[in-house]
Amino acid sequence: MADVAVVGAGIVGLAAAYAARQRGADVTVYEPAAPGSGQSAGCSRIFRHAHDDPRMVTWAVRSRHIWCQWERDFGTELLSADGALSLGDGALDKLRILAGIEGVEAARVDPDQVARALPILAPYDGPAVLDTGGGSIRTEAAIAALTGALHQGLVGEQVITIGPAGSRVEVRTLTGRRRHDHVLVCAGARTAELVPDMAIPVRLSAHVRLTFAVTGGARERLATLQDSSGAFGATGVYAAAHTGNTRYSLGLSSTTDLTAPGGAQRLADLAEQARAYVATALPGLDPDPVGHVHCWVTELPWGSDGVGVWQGPGVSAVVGHNLFKQAPALGQALAQAALGEDLPADLAPAARFGGPPH
Repeated sequence: MADVAVVGAGIVGLAAAYAARQRGADVTVYEPAAPGSGQSAGCSRIFRHAHDDPRMVTWAVRSRHIWCQWERDFGTELLSADGALSLGDGALDKLRILAGIEGVEAARVDPDQVARALPILAPYDGPAVLDTGGGSIRTEAAIAALTGALHQGLVGEQVITIGPAGSRVEVRTLTGRRRHDHVLVCAGARTAELVPDMAIPVRLSAHVRLTFAVTGGARERLATLQDSSGAFGATGVYAAAHTGNTRYSLGLSSTTDLTAPGGAQRLADLAEQARAYVATALPGLDPDPVGHVHCWVTELPWGSDGVGVWQGPGVSAVVGHNLFKQAPALGQALAQAALGEDLPADLAPAARFGGPPH
């Protein structure tokens, strides 16, 4: 039986561990904090098919299939059926990429259809696209289900080094050491630090997501939102509903370097900009936030959706941003690599997966 270690119990690490366990591996997951409390924190994420890189669309189709399989495995909703709404000319550009890809149902929609998909939105008559296979990921339910399936293999310790030990790989924690056949490093902001010899070119920054209460009670339907239109005074907006559709979390794609002078104030400014957008664009929300999530952003040079897997003897390390929606397919690919199979060519750093079209 293969002995696989996973460093990091965010959604990607848990997905990889679950896939390896399903294939018969003995799996250990190292995580000093509560699973899902790092870059996977929060109550919702957007599942969408639309990307600039057509390869990533295909991976999203695959991930959606696995999300649905997980729902059957765990007996709980993990992905809403409310759709993913995109506003602005950029949505039409992505629609052209989606056209003809099997497994994707997306179309341009009119103002009435926009209002039905997202009734908390102010009137909007610009370009809009609805991806009916998109929706809000029930993040807490997903983390809880995967953690429950893996609980016997969870080790609540912080990994400090990963290195060769003969034909195996040694993981050292603050209180001990253990050797494994393969180590998958899925540690988010700490990944590059744990495998310094791989020289992963990651840029570390931070962003903020605010949660708002839906006024007037739960809505039957709340599509996710991506707004690049500028119609409501901001661009780079993304938002998704919580389970029950009584709360809605929203942030801006802008980030800040917390190590730079004024970084903390910049983070506060981003939160205020998100609140101001809600007051203008989403009258169906109470504009006073009821929650904040501050999250690290791990961005690769080829773009905000970029993903790559670096490999060395007995070690695979994944880095990228916006990975929650792609976690099921990424997890399967990482598990295959840990068990001696080839990594999909898309995930090699040279492939610049998730970047602009070649």
